[in-house]
Amino acid sequence: MSNARALLLVTGILEGILGIPFLGGIIILSLSYAPLFIMFVLHIITLLLALRENKDRHGSIAGIVTSAIGWIPFVGMILHIITAILLLLSYFKHENVYPRRKLR
Repeated sequence: MSNARALLLVTGILEGILGIPFLGGIIILSLSYAPLFIMFVLHIITLLLALRENKDRHGSIAGIVTSAIGWIPFVGMILHIITAILLLLSYFKHENVYPRRKLR
């Protein structure tokens, strides 16, 4: 698994957790908005690796935007969910997770 692909999975799961109603808000508020900054940095790293490895970059760009305006209560929750979907779709899109066996 490439580094970009691994980060697509990790950031997708983390965005999904932040998109859970009330739980994501509690996590963000209790940690003084630090998760938004951490996710911003992770999305930039994922974007750079995706550009280098020719992977989808739409999820990472959406993640950067989400991290920038994710402090708005309901808008942030919806954006976190959309970003999680985009990142996970990018993860599953390019490579087979379960490769087929070769027939002899």
